[in-house]
Amino acid sequence: MSPRYRTLWGMLVLVLVLGLAGVLIVRRYPLELATEAVRYRLWRSGARSRYVESNGRTIHFYEAAPPAGTPGTPLLLVHGLGARSEDWSPLIPGLAAAGFHVYALDLLGYGRSAHPDVDYGITLEEQVVVDFMRTVGLNHADIAGWSMGGWISMKLALDHPALVDRLAIYDSAGVYFNATYDFSVFTPRDSAGVTQLLSLLLPKPPVLPRFIMQDTLRRLQQNAWVNRRSVAAMTSGRDLLDFRLYALRPPLLIVWGQQDTLIPLSAGQTIHRLVPGSTLAVAPGCGHLAPAQCSGPILRETIDFLRANPPLSAGEVTLAAAH
Repeated sequence: MSPRYRTLWGMLVLVLVLGLAGVLIVRRYPLELATEAVRYRLWRSGARSRYVESNGRTIHFYEAAPPAGTPGTPLLLVHGLGARSEDWSPLIPGLAAAGFHVYALDLLGYGRSAHPDVDYGITLEEQVVVDFMRTVGLNHADIAGWSMGGWISMKLALDHPALVDRLAIYDSAGVYFNATYDFSVFTPRDSAGVTQLLSLLLPKPPVLPRFIMQDTLRRLQQNAWVNRRSVAAMTSGRDLLDFRLYALRPPLLIVWGQQDTLIPLSAGQTIHRLVPGSTLAVAPGCGHLAPAQCSGPILRETIDFLRANPPLSAGEVTLAAAH
């Protein structure tokens, strides 16, 4: 065989080997590849991944500044149980483009932040947020919280009102409701458990291919111990806000997926009733993952609420259906 053909044959073998390796990686780690794609899109949009040492703990966060030449209104995003800062990716670029200086942190025990041996309760995570704000120099900010993050954000606004200018919550925990499921659903051990969790999160849950199901279980089990501690702290009832919400003072936007079966719309209606002057926005066709599933109308409603001067008065609205 001539040197030229040996070179071509070697290149062909290399391409085949790389192609096979790529297929194997996709089938073994599909969620990690999806995460890297999200991180790349955030980077392309101008959001930067950063770390800080806050009260002796490493906290990861994304920072997305508004267009050059504008200082931007500080806006802190707080994710929920089992989630991470990347989950805000459908909203971060639009919020930054609208003039907000966005900070989206990984709570302690989640994402790329530290995972120490602690209880991971609402009070602890609230203090993590307070320490983070002080570390990055935020004397006050608009706050947005999703699910467990909404609970943390409302408690923060009650305990440290000077830190919170306006507050937006999405399908938030924090008030009592009659759950129709066992809380072990948050730490599934098999494919049936994952399917049940998806049915609570999404109105029309997808049927996962086997290789994605296996990777999903692997990822969920990696952080299951943190989720169990968070759930145990939340279900103890000691941090429920039902009898405190009347004292919430920042303007409040409550956004809810109309078809949320994890935390039903009735919980959002309870918060709306308990907080004078709050606005309730319902997203039709959306479930617990409304800020991602219905990001278009929810982004517009969030920007309108945060920009309104004077703040929006009490009311209820139905958002446009997401496409």
